[in-house]
Amino acid sequence: MSRLRIILGDQLSFEMSALVDLDPARDIVLMMEVMDENTYVSHHKQKIVLILSAMRHFAEQLRRRGVSVDYVPLAAPNNSGNLTTEIQRAVARHTPDGLVVTEPGEWRVQAMVEGWEAATGRPVEVRADSRFFASRARFAQWARGRGTWRMEHFYREMRREHAILMEGDKPAGGEWNFDSENRKRLPASILPPDRLRFAPDETTRGVMALVEQRFGDHFGELEEFGWPVTRADALQALASFIAVGLPRFGDYQDAMKAGAPFLFHALLAPALNLGLLSPREVCSAAEAAWRSGAAPLNAVEGFVRQILGWREYVRGVYWSLMPEYEERNVLQATRRLPAFYWTGDTPMRCLREAIGGTARYAYSHHIQRLMVTGNFALLAGIAPREIERWYLAVYADAIEWVEMPNTLGMAVFADGGQMASKPYAASGAYIDRMSDFCSGCAYDVKQKTGPKACPFNYLYWAFLIRQKDRLAKNPRLAMPYRTLSSWPSARQATILAEADDFLDRLE
Repeated sequence: MSRLRIILGDQLSFEMSALVDLDPARDIVLMMEVMDENTYVSHHKQKIVLILSAMRHFAEQLRRRGVSVDYVPLAAPNNSGNLTTEIQRAVARHTPDGLVVTEPGEWRVQAMVEGWEAATGRPVEVRADSRFFASRARFAQWARGRGTWRMEHFYREMRREHAILMEGDKPAGGEWNFDSENRKRLPASILPPDRLRFAPDETTRGVMALVEQRFGDHFGELEEFGWPVTRADALQALASFIAVGLPRFGDYQDAMKAGAPFLFHALLAPALNLGLLSPREVCSAAEAAWRSGAAPLNAVEGFVRQILGWREYVRGVYWSLMPEYEERNVLQATRRLPAFYWTGDTPMRCLREAIGGTARYAYSHHIQRLMVTGNFALLAGIAPREIERWYLAVYADAIEWVEMPNTLGMAVFADGGQMASKPYAASGAYIDRMSDFCSGCAYDVKQKTGPKACPFNYLYWAFLIRQKDRLAKNPRLAMPYRTLSSWPSARQATILAEADDFLDRLE
């Protein structure tokens, strides 16, 4: 029996379930570059280069292992630009007895997969994605019957189940979570380390030329492209992070610094999400660094929590709640996304830094995403789907299963607390405390109102006033609402007027 093994662009691992039991003498691997997947949102140029280059390298590695690969490049004659149509054409070319595919990472692609049997007249076997610690079914088992979902509860269960950072049945160091130690501002005396970047090889340069030709109007720049596009590169990136980033990652994971978008962060999410690294080997490398004394426990635990905790948790949320989840808008936010999210042209230095870095690198770290671009969208009442589509478009690591819950649940609280226990709303004081962005800004972070006041200040209080009916009973917002209750109505009216004036001028 011959089978067509379909490998999607974020499934670039020899361990993919679709490749298990592959018979090189009879089976063919199908890989496709199609226009639809590059344009359903206006993906960052670097994101397109990363995925297409990594796909081309992986196809060549399969061939070197003796695997027959039918690779459909974007510029191939008669490329239809659509996954389903290309699969129909491949079935006509090869007449396989059946199709095998690993479950996709996005709901819309899963809907396509469900139609492939009818479209091709061949049986389609969809296999679970074994790259994750928790299968979709495992998360559903954990979530079943729980009135409230919290990542911390799921994370502890995963730690026990997979024996990661454990000492017997107890957490390493006697604590599950060292987050309280991981909120330090970066001192001026500490310089971020140089980070390993990868010069584009011939394959990548060819893709870069293609992207400039086909997607020249997309967001972002290509000059700083340096992402790993092979497993060998990704393993080097992992080793480099463990050596130079991880030891101080914990202390400064929430810090921000102008001109330093990477700081001590891992930069491994793109490789993880494409399959060039496995989450298990990444967590194992971090734990080994702690056990050998090369990195402190607060750094290692904080990093492992991002992989074993948040990454697995948001995937479970996504697949448990889609497709209804993408329409969540509990706070009834309706404003259009401001143009400066695409141009970076704003006098607010924090936003200019975060968006400018995103344009240059297709990257900004999680605090910039949550507490700068996300916080502004939350306070300004940006429609959730507007900001969610932006996040999906502009980051190299943005695959919908991980991006959407982080955006809707964390950044803009559109799900009303399904993922997080409170909105991550903050005034300019938080950004000032955790960064040097406020120095040299056109606005004064110390001023609460007036033409020179930091917009985050009055937008924060205006947000709380407008959302009082929905949020005042949240225990984690008790303190700001107590403060607000002491303000006379005239002061609250002034805050609302300033916020409205500022937001109206954005449009």
